[in-house]
Amino acid sequence: MTTVKPAVLLAVIFFAWIVPIGRAQSPKRIEITAKRFAYDPDTITLKKGEPVIFVLRSVDVTHGLKIEALGLKSDDIKKGKDTEIRFTPQQTGHFEGKCAHFCGKGHGTMTLNIDVIP
Repeated sequence: MTTVKPAVLLAVIFFAWIVPIGRAQSPKRIEITAKRFAYDPDTITLKKGEPVIFVLRSVDVTHGLKIEALGLKSDDIKKGKDTEIRFTPQQTGHFEGKCAHFCGKGHGTMTLNIDVIP
């Protein structure tokens, strides 16, 4: 029978606790409110490779969100209903999203800025 020194056992437990190997990372939830003619927040910073869930809701009329460069699109963000978009950014940079559902005269100025950092 082999005896394990307490210091070695403690080190193994410590690293298993601090450095989880093979565990999936829980997505960060980001709540976004859409209203004529803005998103709140209007700028979001994300880290490349970290999964996120956008939780979008409207406070007035149906809105949408389209960020072509990131492959994101939802044109059905309805008042009083949460719409989730799950994704993991794979490229760094500045990306501008726009409302993907006509919501009135100021629709064309409704933008959401995403900055993805390394």
